[in-house]
Amino acid sequence: MQYRTLGRTGVQVSTLVLGTMNFGRLGRTTQDEVTAMVDTALAAGINLIDTADMYGQGESEQMIGKAIAGRRDDIVVATKAGLPMGDERNHQGGSRRWLVNALDGSLRRLGIDHVDLYQIHRWDPRTADEETLSALTDLQRAGKIRYFGSSTFPAYRLVQAQWAARDNHLSRYVTEQPSYSILQRGVEAHVLPVAEQYGLGVLAWSPLASGWLSGAIRKGREITTSRSAFMPQRFDTAVPANQARLDAVERLAAIADEAGLTMIQLALGFVTAHPAVTGAIIGPRTMEHLHSQLAAADTVLPADVLDAVDAVVAPGVDLAAHEKFDTPPALLDAAWRRR
Repeated sequence: MQYRTLGRTGVQVSTLVLGTMNFGRLGRTTQDEVTAMVDTALAAGINLIDTADMYGQGESEQMIGKAIAGRRDDIVVATKAGLPMGDERNHQGGSRRWLVNALDGSLRRLGIDHVDLYQIHRWDPRTADEETLSALTDLQRAGKIRYFGSSTFPAYRLVQAQWAARDNHLSRYVTEQPSYSILQRGVEAHVLPVAEQYGLGVLAWSPLASGWLSGAIRKGREITTSRSAFMPQRFDTAVPANQARLDAVERLAAIADEAGLTMIQLALGFVTAHPAVTGAIIGPRTMEHLHSQLAAADTVLPADVLDAVDAVVAPGVDLAAHEKFDTPPALLDAAWRRR
């Protein structure tokens, strides 16, 4: 396992991060299965576990809390808040009112007294940066969180938050968690350069592109990944963007074969090769998934392989730009343009 410093915090974290969205009802995993995967990940050298309050509406946090009991001090625990927790309109977002309550709920479910990295799951356009940063700074000073970061923020919002922290004498975001893979490289154009400029640690989620880069999806095969069951539009090969992905996967598979790599090693090695990236978040649903991803822990791609990948998907290009999660709200909802 390789380790890198998380931004400017001085904290050393593994380049593979255990993501836990599949723990619980979404991945249909039991507590025993979760504990076994946590045990295996820690034994392999992973020391950062990433979760969120809305994963299974708290179920993932509960399962992680049981799995790490008695060894919390050896683990960097990261969770997130901001996406809806139920139907109550104020149980979401970046307001002080919600973040204070949300953190207390996460700590209770995890069975710990502080979170190492507390992340805002999505930028909340209804809440001022100063409001969110002030609440996070107070929670940090109270000892409930050690550091805080953002997730899937557009580059300009990362810059704005840094300025707001400076101008209001508040603590600042120290990490960003963007979606990044060979098939979705748009963050290379703006987000990753901004992260480098401000010394942010980068924890990349979906490095296997929701399973497209797992090796299981190939031309001539039925697509049967767990994600295809609840996001069928992302795997419908009649959609031009998905056909482009499938074509790219075939070319990438040839590159991996020639280099003596699995598709997973190619995908994870690509993400961790970027100088701005601290770690790639893996999201196993089964022990088999976990072992196949841990096999990429020490993968370092040579320049010729990286050049070959660039020839398939150019730097800064998203093959499915419509799936971006950091699009300004005004482009998605007319109410934000015409209010």
